[in-house]
Amino acid sequence: MIRGGLLVVGFGLGCHRAAPAPASSQQPAPEPAPIERALAAWDHDEHRDLRAVVVRRGGQIIAERYFDGERADELHDVRSAGKSITSLLVGIAIDRGAIAGTGVRLSALLPAAAGTALGEASLDDLLTMRAGLAADDQDEASPGNEDRLDAAADPVAFALAVPARWRPGEHYLYNSVTAYLVGLVVERAAGQPLDEFAAQALFAPLGIARWRWQRDAAGHTKGQGNLSLTARDFAQLGELVLRGGSSGGRRVVSERWIRESLERRVRIADADPYADAYGYFWYARTHRLGDRDIAVSFASGNGGNKIYVVPSYDLVVAITSSAYGRGYGQRRSQAILLAVLAALTPTDHAPL
Repeated sequence: MIRGGLLVVGFGLGCHRAAPAPASSQQPAPEPAPIERALAAWDHDEHRDLRAVVVRRGGQIIAERYFDGERADELHDVRSAGKSITSLLVGIAIDRGAIAGTGVRLSALLPAAAGTALGEASLDDLLTMRAGLAADDQDEASPGNEDRLDAAADPVAFALAVPARWRPGEHYLYNSVTAYLVGLVVERAAGQPLDEFAAQALFAPLGIARWRWQRDAAGHTKGQGNLSLTARDFAQLGELVLRGGSSGGRRVVSERWIRESLERRVRIADADPYADAYGYFWYARTHRLGDRDIAVSFASGNGGNKIYVVPSYDLVVAITSSAYGRGYGQRRSQAILLAVLAALTPTDHAPL
């Protein structure tokens, strides 16, 4: 059912269609369902850069809304939320035996890293942003800042030349250099470009046919982000995580890898106002709603691009936004998640 740009499908959420009443010029318009009201609140947001919200529950879309002329078939750059997709590809490579595990040193996975600041770092260190590099995406002066990586004529050489600041495994510091290198690890292990591996091993099994993933100046897929998807397919990736790595009865990535990716491995609340902990390129946050603590795992990209996975509600909320570089984008997406949760009731779906 389409109402004002919003698709709503009833799923035991009070989204019921009443029996038709006799036609009358005095007949009041039906009261919008809570989920509709929750999303419609952003129709007139002062910032005109929210693009889409797709809500999935029980394996189907229960609501979606598009803003400011966005269409359902438009591809949108989800920025660093692509790191979480790179994490899924790491899991698939491990499942297939192409990577021995997360304890392997980078120098064994990427021989060019031998003798560099990262040579002794493990894949676990990179996936948890604890590689120890002097790389800070929030600091323009940082030697390993993402903008410097993007501008490099030889991005691989640039990434491997970033100096150490700590020993690997000691300190969390968010950066894109490590995610870029993880993408190179998967590329080498798979024997093909990262985007081609994603197409065959991840996107095709999910029925994702339209997407775009940027490559850098050296022709390598940017494992740190710049993946463009439709909002529906963005949500479909969250559904895969919610279902423990399966889609339509087909195993895409192991349930073990999903659990390991979402595990709260590093506490980051002091460094990130929107997250409590970090896993393997996935964030975690516990929200308090009424008298209930709600555990949420999520992918996050610049501007408020999010995949929220909420097992206790059997729920995925995907948000696309073009508020790049604007702090309000992250705040707005969190507010949308909380509004959706407030409009629904928990299901106590078995947690991952």
